[in-house]
Amino acid sequence: MNNKITLRILALGLITLLPATYVNAQPFSEAASSLADYTRADIHPSLSCADLSGLELQDLVSISSEQIPAQNNIPSHCRVSGMLEPEIAFVVDLPSDWNGRFYMIGNGGHAGQRPGDGFQIASRYAGLQAGFATASTNTGHNADEEPGASFVMSNPQKAIDYAYRAVHLTAETAKAIASLYYGQVVSYSYWNSCSNGGRQGLIEAQRYPEDFDGIVAVAPWVDQTGFTIGALWNQQALDEAPVTAGKMAMLASVVINKCDAIDGLVDGLIDDPRHCALNIKEEVPICQTGTDDDSCLTPAQADAIQKIYDGPYNIHGQSIFPGFMPGSEAVSTGFSGAASSGWMNLIVPATPGAGSADFGLANDTMRYLVFQPPQPDYDYRTFDFNSDPELLHRWSRLADAKDINLRDFRANGGKLIMTYGWADTILQPMMGVNYYEQAVTANGPDGTDFMRLFMIPGMAHCAGGIGPDQNDAITAVINWVEQGRAPDSIEARKIVNGEVTRSRPLCPYPEVARYDGSGSIDEAENFQCVAP
Repeated sequence: MNNKITLRILALGLITLLPATYVNAQPFSEAASSLADYTRADIHPSLSCADLSGLELQDLVSISSEQIPAQNNIPSHCRVSGMLEPEIAFVVDLPSDWNGRFYMIGNGGHAGQRPGDGFQIASRYAGLQAGFATASTNTGHNADEEPGASFVMSNPQKAIDYAYRAVHLTAETAKAIASLYYGQVVSYSYWNSCSNGGRQGLIEAQRYPEDFDGIVAVAPWVDQTGFTIGALWNQQALDEAPVTAGKMAMLASVVINKCDAIDGLVDGLIDDPRHCALNIKEEVPICQTGTDDDSCLTPAQADAIQKIYDGPYNIHGQSIFPGFMPGSEAVSTGFSGAASSGWMNLIVPATPGAGSADFGLANDTMRYLVFQPPQPDYDYRTFDFNSDPELLHRWSRLADAKDINLRDFRANGGKLIMTYGWADTILQPMMGVNYYEQAVTANGPDGTDFMRLFMIPGMAHCAGGIGPDQNDAITAVINWVEQGRAPDSIEARKIVNGEVTRSRPLCPYPEVARYDGSGSIDEAENFQCVAP
């Protein structure tokens, strides 16, 4: 059996949490867009593609099929498009030469991406090149017609479909279609997605443990409601004390100078930001009375920045949700290749009085998903961090992926790989760390025999940032499921203009990569995974 996949994690299923209206560039790398065969793809259809147009399946509203000829390195395949009750659109691509496996990707933000467009079709094509049957869904609404979370205004059921139902139904339907088409059942099923897609993957493991054998959850939106409270907290703080891009660049310089060497290596990366405690008013230049330029923070701005690091807390000083990590505010390279300050536009509004991208997601979640019925005119400035978190409990039970009971998934032979960038500027990394620590203990005696977390220094949300941000976790999870080879490390690379500029081993948490003292600090072979 050929056990090689040259699939980088960016190539399959990654989608930024931001709505499409905010980011036009798709989060894919040319260097990461090829997928070699994992096994021989020698299973052929037992039905014609046209036969699938007449299928009758539970919850199916409509279905059509079309044979797509081979073109541009994409193999010949049968494309099945359909809709499940009430408006869950899906697409399944079935290669003429099948390897017996099923592969599915998820959705970013509040979903609604059309499964025939953009990142979804590109990700499915990457799977097709390796002989996988692939699928994706819009989770029950079209974001072009119902932007943000406004889809609930037309039909409250769409909230349930978005929260969890659409992915499960699509997975069941797609596998049923594949089994009928090829005349044999799917051998293995895999999920690979980032952000909201990571949330979807975790919910599958928690609520539908037989849907997937292997799940890669990248920067999973574990706690959508906790994130919402955190984003409202940040926005309220920055409303009182707006911060400029110049000040953010100054702050980033202070942070990296303080934190970089803590891990014993000056390399521009903060290995574990938890080891770098920041007291902003003591360590960042504070503007003198009557002055306010980019060389300093005013006392009010320092308080606002400290709040972002600390995360929301109540009047008793009790933490409600984690804050963002030192190093995430730094200048980073995004999906488009353009450099920008990590927090700008995402956490810190570019224009005083405007909202950030994180806030936009949180505000939509509050207005349309938290309240029943929705309150489109809800004023976030009225949110009380002492009493109002309980408003989110109903939606939390529906949409949050916080259930640490994965025993059925484990008993079914399932394997879970989570990855998170320490420099994520959209989702707080500690939501992933906290979930993993709780789940790996709760599903003992040794939870690492079916789930592992890999933290990535310097990586932003899903990809980008200053650290090595491309890796092949899908190969790792397939090898774990099918060969029993648990991943003791995964190599990550930074690729610029098609060239690898730096590589590092990603280590299973809580292990960290340490330089062995010789050779280039930009080559993974010179690092070892060790206990912290």
